[in-house]
Order: sequence, then structure tokens, then C-alpha cells
Amino acid sequence: MELQKSPGLIVESTELESKPLQRPVKIDVYLPGNIGNPKELSLLLINDGQDLVDMGFNKMIGYLWDQEYVKPLVIVGIHCGKDRKLEYGLASAVDFKGRGAKSGLYQEFIFEELLPYINSNYGIGTFKEKAFAGFSLGALSALDVVWNHPEVFSKAGAFSASFWWRGKDKNDKEFNETHDRLMHRQIRMGSFHPGLKFFFQCGELDETEDRNKNGVIDSIDDTIDLMRELANKGYLEGKDFQYLQLADGKHDVPTWAKALPAFLSWGWGKEVIGN
Repeated sequence: MELQKSPGLIVESTELESKPLQRPVKIDVYLPGNIGNPKELSLLLINDGQDLVDMGFNKMIGYLWDQEYVKPLVIVGIHCGKDRKLEYGLASAVDFKGRGAKSGLYQEFIFEELLPYINSNYGIGTFKEKAFAGFSLGALSALDVVWNHPEVFSKAGAFSASFWWRGKDKNDKEFNETHDRLMHRQIRMGSFHPGLKFFFQCGELDETEDRNKNGVIDSIDDTIDLMRELANKGYLEGKDFQYLQLADGKHDVPTWAKALPAFLSWGWGKEVIGN
């Protein structure tokens, strides 16, 4: 285990040997140095934890805690493995290329190995709430976990999410984006879960693809359509879900680093962080 300490912040890095994934999974645990009431602590899991390292997340969260912009919480960055495109996705269905085939195993790791490890290793029997976030395909995976386990998780954060994930190739003459985008379909067929909240972020430079030729890039189209599905279920924009669109945002780590403070403030802020 690697341990880093700085004023107001402790970072512990370790590897968990996962039986379902049959590989070691590296995690970085970001802990606040000053914890008032442990019963008020929340837990945030983040897919693609290696991206947090690349963006210098330790400095970001340390600053937010030092300035008391964000309440103390336990944050766990889960590094991806070489089978990222198989482990991330929807547990209920693979995409048209068979990607996401190990999503069920990844979720087994989350529930059967990671969460018990966090509870036992840090002596926290119950968190105030649990949230899951991610970037790109990791965002799709995080939302899938939250949506299907509202009894465990109450918040999801999706940055540049791969909501294009589909059961048919977009070039298939039978492709229908209304029915073949898998996360949209899952929400449409699902039920309203009181208390669930969602944060979405897209960048206007996320990509250049515009499959329906409506002048809006697919990543924004797909995210807005997903929010429409949530609204149709009864979730309210502003109350239950929040959307951040960055004019200069790209599909990259610097963009997600720019958006993360807004997400953390939305979920656990003591006050709104200025631009």
C-alpha cells in the first residue's frame, strides 16, 4: 500500500485481487484529513481512477476541502484494466460488437469485493449516501450501477458519457436510435426511483459525429435525449438532474478536471463555487 499525506488530505493506493475479474484492481482512496462526524461521511466511487491521477485530483480535492467548498467524503478512484471495453458497459446487455461482456463481473467486484473492503478497512459501517461517477465509457458503467441499484446508490455523475452505446450498428439499415441506444431503452423500461439524482456534463468539442444530421454532435444529443427519458419518468431538471455543457469542452482529462468541481459542489457543496 502506498500512502501520501498533505494538509487536509490522505491518499492511500492499494491493489485488490478480484476473483470475478481474475486480476488485481488498483484503487486510490482520497480521505479528508479532518473528519468531524463520521456518520456524515458519504462515499463516491469514480471509474477510470487513473484519469484522476493524470489531472492531479489530489490537489483539486485538497483545495476544495481546505477552503470548505465541499463537505468531507471518502472518494475512491478505481483504475481500469486492459479489458476496459469489456468490463465497462451495461450488465444487462452487450453492445453490437459484444463490448461490455464482463460488465456483470465488474459489478460483482464492486458489490462483493470493493464495498466490503472499504467498509471493513476504514471502519465505516454505514455511509450517509453512496454515489458513482465516471468518464466516457466509465460514465455509462457508473450510471448503469446507480440506476439498477437505487437501494445502494443515490447519485450518479456522467462526464462525456458513452450514451451512444447501442445494440445495432448505426450503419445498419434497421438501426433506430429511439430503440437501439441501450441506456435510453433501459431507463424507458425502468421505474421511477425517488431520491435518485444525476449530474451530466458534455463538451461542445467532445466529438464531430452527427449521425442524424441535426447540427448537434452525438454526445450532446445522446445526453439530452437521456435526460428526456428521465424527465418522462418523473425526474425534474434542476431538482433531480443537472446538466453542464462546456463550450470549450473536449473528450479529455483536462475538460473533466474543469467539470469535476462543479459536480462535487452540486453533490456535496457547502456553497456554490464561482467560475
